[in-house]
Amino acid sequence: MRIAIDMDEVLADPLKKFIKLYNRDYGIPLDTLIDPGNEVYHHVPEHLDHKWYEYINEKGFFRDLDVIEGSVEALKKLQEQHEVYIVSAAMEFRNSLEDKLDWLAEHFPFISWENIIFCGNKIIDADVLIDDRIKNFNHFKGRTLLFSSPHNLLITGYERVDTWQQVLEKLYVEA
Repeated sequence: MRIAIDMDEVLADPLKKFIKLYNRDYGIPLDTLIDPGNEVYHHVPEHLDHKWYEYINEKGFFRDLDVIEGSVEALKKLQEQHEVYIVSAAMEFRNSLEDKLDWLAEHFPFISWENIIFCGNKIIDADVLIDDRIKNFNHFKGRTLLFSSPHNLLITGYERVDTWQQVLEKLYVEA
């Protein structure tokens, strides 16, 4: 199978970094537990909700994100049996391109540059797409796995995975 995998909130954790930066800059506690169905910016005062976009557009924001637990090991296992591609809508945030490429090289060095796709719309030819945003499933013809993130927890009607262990189980890959 050809498996396409999103980066943010699937492999990398931008929410944790946003919360850290917000707490640093404003000294206002922002909990890491975001209410189901809400974006992180819904949890900040309205006059500061633009900070999310300022942070993610800064050079370096995406460079040191935490790795989602279990993702490195799972991608190694998936790669043993399948073609694995990283597909990120990185074009949305111009400064993220180099950061994301360097981040992948550090944490997923076994994924070739030839298997990294930075795009706008995720119009791709793959058998499986693992993503946290259902908008990326709109024109996808293969199997979709919705990777759980606070903003999508109220969404139903999609095959959902909460962990990388569940991804391996659903794709019949031995853990």
